[in-house]
Amino acid sequence: MARMIGVGLGSIKQAGERRFAQRLQSHLEDDYLVWYDVPVGKHRRYPDFIILHPQRGLLFIEVKDWKPETIKRISPTSCTIETATGRKEVAHPLEQARQYAYSAVNDFLRNPQLRQTGDRHNGKLICPYGWGVVFTNITRSQIQRNIPDDARERVMPDHLILYKDEMTEAVDPEVFQEKLWDMFNVSFASKLTLPQIDAIRWHLFPELRIGDSGQASLLLDNTEEKVEIEETIPEIIRIMDIQQEQLARSLGEGHRVIHGVAGSGKTLILGYRCLHLAQILHKPILVLCFNITLAAKLRSFIALRGIADSVQVYHFHDWCGQQLKTYHVDTLPGDKPVYDRMVDSVIDGVDTGQIPRGQYGAVLIDEGHDFEPEWLKLVTQIVDPETNSLLLLYDDAQSIYKKQSALKFSLASVGIQAQGRTTILKLNYRNTREILEFAYRVVKDYLQDGNQADIPLIHPEAAGVSGPEPVVKSLDDLNAEVQYALRCIQKWHEQGMPWREIAVLYPGGSAGKSMAEALAKHAIPHAWLASSKYKKSYSADDDKVAVMSIHSSKGLEFRIVIILDASRGDDGGQSKSINMEDSMRLLYVGMTRARECLLLAHHTKNVISQSLCK
Repeated sequence: MARMIGVGLGSIKQAGERRFAQRLQSHLEDDYLVWYDVPVGKHRRYPDFIILHPQRGLLFIEVKDWKPETIKRISPTSCTIETATGRKEVAHPLEQARQYAYSAVNDFLRNPQLRQTGDRHNGKLICPYGWGVVFTNITRSQIQRNIPDDARERVMPDHLILYKDEMTEAVDPEVFQEKLWDMFNVSFASKLTLPQIDAIRWHLFPELRIGDSGQASLLLDNTEEKVEIEETIPEIIRIMDIQQEQLARSLGEGHRVIHGVAGSGKTLILGYRCLHLAQILHKPILVLCFNITLAAKLRSFIALRGIADSVQVYHFHDWCGQQLKTYHVDTLPGDKPVYDRMVDSVIDGVDTGQIPRGQYGAVLIDEGHDFEPEWLKLVTQIVDPETNSLLLLYDDAQSIYKKQSALKFSLASVGIQAQGRTTILKLNYRNTREILEFAYRVVKDYLQDGNQADIPLIHPEAAGVSGPEPVVKSLDDLNAEVQYALRCIQKWHEQGMPWREIAVLYPGGSAGKSMAEALAKHAIPHAWLASSKYKKSYSADDDKVAVMSIHSSKGLEFRIVIILDASRGDDGGQSKSINMEDSMRLLYVGMTRARECLLLAHHTKNVISQSLCK
């Protein structure tokens, strides 16, 4: 029976995919490994299935539940299909599978263990690879009747397609396997070694990564190493002072809280704390945050330091989904949004014993100010009581997601035992003095709150260099803002500024769409993070202007930041109903993403615009 990595059959929602997974389990031997719906490659593509056999190699499969009448037109690269909302043109599933294969192989080839040596095949992948499509509701005879032989070989090659009648329970396992391996163009006489299989698993499923890519020391001992870190992750922080270095290794055991202002290096301290814990703990370490893009950046940092086999990084709701999937717990019914019900389901699963407590040797929470109290109470229960290692990083001035904007509950009430174990970081290393002072001056009157139970709001102190004063531009409408921003971006790039060092942020509304359209019209490379799919695939290494909501920018930083529609409040700019505290917290987060230059454009006249123009 083939082994399914990281997922149970009960977690596969699509009927056709579940049926094919059942056939893989029943018709393949024990030495086959199967992955379902895992991201591959730099751009995080999601093949339906990846099948690995030590001798056959890697096979990438796309599964479609289409029926014969679904397909209206087909070419080698695209299909026109009938859907519930009308006809749509989509990528040919074979082309999808091919792209999945190439993305994964390009990733594998970065690993010397997975490259061949020798004159003939030097540098190529160590094993064969192929791709194919499974149609779970179409028989081979139905396709043969509808598509002539000569055309079928061009658009639906027989050897690359597995049909409904070829994946039934009654099909002979040898025949079933032969259909799969016909999808390969070549075969090798040699078999993959166990270390090579482990290396492939390391790439395909980070949460189960095997092997050690090298231990890094907790502290940077030489200038070259410091330069490497600064060049690789400048968006996290550029400087560490003695206090931060000592803090990373001397936090001690038990529960700890670090309350730091924006740009004080909380995230970098978290990373170095992970390095330290990875050397002394045997159970996995869990890092949680709320922001999808921040999770992606943290994951990159952990991978860079060579401890990804020990440290798992998750966006909080993704982690909840993984817990439900791993322990086969159904999402509770109800009227709440699905994400809220996922959290409730995990809490219920822990309470009823369906999801085990004490899974992790340590838990570290970044941007903890965005966590609800019931989330924190849940997280404290999944720490191994023997190690009892928990670190919460927090800055209430940046709290923009929570239903209650300040910490109105005690940490002890959610199980965090941190009395006398809180460290406060006041120095901001990210922003220039001018940006930090401007941001704090704009929002300070709206962030004073005396009801916080454990942690007071703290005034940030600048430790960075000086730079130009932030610019506030009042314009006639949103289109004028976009055109002004466009001219500035073009000018900065002509002066030598890389595209990737420029970000356009917005509180909400249509500003992002308008900006992305303007950039596209002028052929300026950009990444518009309009959905979770694009947020997860965003890479700061790509030389593109980043366009995203302020919410998505948390944890990131750029040399230049433009905030469009800056006076738009949480109600869309209608001053009579603006929640000023929430709106100002959001604006503060956006302004403190800028390291060197900050431009704010607005057209709505209201209380926020008055604060900007003081």
